[in-house]
Amino acid sequence: MSKARQVTDFPLLTRFKQFYRNIRQTPLDEILTIYADDVVFKDPIHKISGVAELRSYLERMNSNVIEGKFEYLDQLVGANSAYIKWDMSFRHPRLGNDMIWVRGMTHIQFSSRIYFHEDSYDVGAMLYEHVPLIGTGARFLKHRLSA
Repeated sequence: MSKARQVTDFPLLTRFKQFYRNIRQTPLDEILTIYADDVVFKDPIHKISGVAELRSYLERMNSNVIEGKFEYLDQLVGANSAYIKWDMSFRHPRLGNDMIWVRGMTHIQFSSRIYFHEDSYDVGAMLYEHVPLIGTGARFLKHRLSA
C-alpha cells in the first residue's frame, strides 16, 4: 500500500494548481507540461479525450468567463493519484453579474504528466440555479428536499 506524501514531493501537482488558479488567465501554452497527449478529462457535463480537445475546451470556457478563480482547500496525494478539494468562484455573462461559488473535487491520475482528470461538483449550484425560471424551480426543489 502506498503512503500519501506531501505536496512538495509533486512539482506536477503544484503546476496543476497554478495552471487553474485564475480561470480567466489560464496559461494554456503550458498545457503540455501538465497533461499527457491522450488525457481523458471528465466533469458532470463533458467527457473530453486528448490534450488538443482539452485545450480547445478550456479556450472556449476562459473566453466566456468574466472572472474566476480556484481556492484549494484540501488534498490527498498518493504515489500516482491525487484528490483535491476546491472552491471555485466565477462570473459568467449568461448567468448574471453575481459571483457564483461552487465546491468540488478533482481526481487526477498521473505519471510524468496527468493522463486522467475528473471533476465532481453540483451542476445545479453551478448553472441551473442561476438561469431564470429553471433556477427558481431548482432552488424550490432543493429547499423542498432539505425540509
